[in-house]
Amino acid sequence: MKALFDTSSLKCSKIVTNSYSTSFSLGIKLFAPSIRPSIYAIYGFVRYADEIVDSFEDYPQEDLFYDFVADYKKSLDRKISLNPIVNSFQEVAHKYHLQEYADAFLKRMEADLLVTDYTTKEAYENYIYGSADVVGLMCLRVFVNNDDKKFEALKASATRLGSAFQKVNFLRDIKEDTENLGRSYFPNLDSNSLNNSNKEEIIKDIEKDFQEAYKGIIQLPLESRLGVYIAYRYYLKLLKKLKKADPEKILSGRIRVSNPLKLVILTKSYIRYKLNAY
Repeated sequence: MKALFDTSSLKCSKIVTNSYSTSFSLGIKLFAPSIRPSIYAIYGFVRYADEIVDSFEDYPQEDLFYDFVADYKKSLDRKISLNPIVNSFQEVAHKYHLQEYADAFLKRMEADLLVTDYTTKEAYENYIYGSADVVGLMCLRVFVNNDDKKFEALKASATRLGSAFQKVNFLRDIKEDTENLGRSYFPNLDSNSLNNSNKEEIIKDIEKDFQEAYKGIIQLPLESRLGVYIAYRYYLKLLKKLKKADPEKILSGRIRVSNPLKLVILTKSYIRYKLNAY
């Protein structure tokens, strides 16, 4: 029974989401039940692709990645995959026409196998588009339920939000990316050396992304608005913590938002949502 297989595949995508990201999992739970399965499927797919190129250095990463991509490509024709994560995603890709964005994402993940320096402005922007912006656009297709007019109206804000999230991650993870993965991202860092001056430039750039993203968040359909708004508030708080931290502290370890503070963000965001006081 294909329906039973699809149901079990989706459960796998949900497990992957819950295992890898407590914050993202919380956001999904605040979406309407009608859109949660599709977002789980998207996250599971992009998470596994990213995991291959970031974490499987003791295994044949290139072979694993290209096998994953080949399986996905075949699934688009077959409309099934024995990989439950790919199986869940291919169904969503067909329903919401995500193939263009999935291809862009996989191209960026492939680059991580071959490229370690993205510090030219063009390479940096291309990487962020392929690794983050397109994920936001895939989610937006789900949020607006394939309404092309709404999608085009919110597209720019969705890409700015994806960019903001990714840049915050880059800044937070700069030590790990440099030492463990050997990657450099920010164009304005000299030999990946973070100081007060270039940190301020990075923060200002991210703040502009958040400002533009907010304009779209408050126009999202009600089914998705609260979940996205809470994710926005969480990353904004993380950015504020990074802004207050000395470069030496950022380079010495990972800045985090504590679980109690996450609960505060959730509560305040929910109250603002209910009062329509964003």
